[in-house]
Amino acid sequence: MSTTSIAVLGAGSWGTALANVLAENHHDVRLWSHRAAQVAEINETHLNSKYLGENPLHEGVVAYTDLRAAVAGAEIILSVVPTKATREVAHKLQETLANIGQKVILVGATKGLEPGTYKRTSEMLAEEVDPKYREAVAVIEGPSHAEGTIKHDPTLVSVASDDLKVAERVQAVFTNASFRVYTNDDLVGSEIGGALKNVIAIGAGALESLGYDANAKAALFTRGLAEIARLGQALGANPLTFMGLAGVGDLYATATSVHSRNFRAGLQLGEGKSLDEIVAHMGMVIEGISTTKVVHELAQQKHVDMPITKAIYQVLYENQAPKDAIAELMGRPVHQEGE
Repeated sequence: MSTTSIAVLGAGSWGTALANVLAENHHDVRLWSHRAAQVAEINETHLNSKYLGENPLHEGVVAYTDLRAAVAGAEIILSVVPTKATREVAHKLQETLANIGQKVILVGATKGLEPGTYKRTSEMLAEEVDPKYREAVAVIEGPSHAEGTIKHDPTLVSVASDDLKVAERVQAVFTNASFRVYTNDDLVGSEIGGALKNVIAIGAGALESLGYDANAKAALFTRGLAEIARLGQALGANPLTFMGLAGVGDLYATATSVHSRNFRAGLQLGEGKSLDEIVAHMGMVIEGISTTKVVHELAQQKHVDMPITKAIYQVLYENQAPKDAIAELMGRPVHQEGE
């Protein structure tokens, strides 16, 4: 495999895990963070202890606080910063690329939607980085907890892009014995599946802490996936995408694992903790909390029926008791499953 220069923007758990996969594949990997102490720890001890504990990083992962130094000469740039920071960092990236005179492949690996605009990661990247400085935009989606990836748990993801040749290039730099990558051309479906599964995962965590069993969890997964697909299709997604890694695969992983911040947030919600308490206790970004509000608003705008999302929104933002929300869902008028 030939060596590719790749910059990863965002040294949280997922950004670091992706950088580690690339370094293990013998690429030139630069991991950017705005936290000087974190950069020092990665470079001096090969650990990112806040996010990945004592799991060692490949020595090929080199961290930077200087954005220009991190991206100079890179052929591929991954954006793995939180959704709320994606546009700001992409704007800085645009300025940096313009100063250098460099053109890159942009890959988004953040699963969320922008509040207010309802834009997906790929849309934010495309809006902020001029076509003169980007070959194409792709996204990585699928069932992939950083905690498993760093330990080489067999992980399957998909890379979506309007340009399949670009998707195949990203596929090639990532694929190895424990990290397998598929490609598709459905950016909308891939990103909608990746973002909305976080909402359903909050509900799954609440069910767990409230003591509900397999029947209730299966109902949530199935009808939650139906909601994801409905909104996705209204936005132009391929419905088959939701049967794949970015759909049911990512939903299963996120809504069943304690590695998921969204699932853990749901657990605390079921215990009666307030939204402020949950955010303070987690200490890391919980994408599903802001995504719930965005999706609730977007569903109303697009006239898409999403009762589970609405119920989770009411619990998070209107202080409805989880058991009352469940009772309302169970009391809704019955209809044909396909409606």
